[in-house]
Amino acid sequence: MQNKIEVIRDYAKDKLGGDRSGHDFYHADRVSKIAKRLAEQEGISNTLIIETAGYLHDVIDDKVVEDVMGEKERLKKFLKKLDFPVKSFQEVFEIIENISFSKELDEGKADLTLAGQIVQDADRIDALGAIGILRTAYYGGHTKSPLYDPNIPPKEFKNKQEYRKKSTVINHFYEKLFKLPATMNTKAGKLEAQRRLLFMEDFLKEFYAEWDLS
Repeated sequence: MQNKIEVIRDYAKDKLGGDRSGHDFYHADRVSKIAKRLAEQEGISNTLIIETAGYLHDVIDDKVVEDVMGEKERLKKFLKKLDFPVKSFQEVFEIIENISFSKELDEGKADLTLAGQIVQDADRIDALGAIGILRTAYYGGHTKSPLYDPNIPPKEFKNKQEYRKKSTVINHFYEKLFKLPATMNTKAGKLEAQRRLLFMEDFLKEFYAEWDLS
């Protein structure tokens, strides 16, 4: 299994290595490793599908790639070459096509397998904490979003189309990030998400204190 994971890791590195939106290879690498750790805490020993989906969850995402359908076909060919069983192959695609926050806005929370729930938790955990703060700021620069404007309140997004419109970097904490701990599927995921949330809340207290010098 380890050799197969190394090949999958290299595929993710090739596809995501040039990303400059915060969804790069190192994000995928962290998600896969977080997911493996969560799986072990859930008593799962065979983590091939979980690690695979962790590495590949952004390689067909429209935030990252322009030709989504083309990347799907290339990914299918790649997994077939690795002799993935049909059931495993289908589960990997089911996970990576249904774990995103933006899709949840359109269709509600997906009915994921336990493996899918774990990968979803891992992806959302990497949006929190110190890494989450930096990724949020980095993505804000990528989309040319304002850092903060006290005259622009956070929004409640009803669908993916609204969610993709620019707000501010600080608003993103309220519009998405602080909502993530409540969406966690696993006990271990909830604990880690809560720990990172507290760090982010402390960060914002300091941010506002430095901003409001009056």
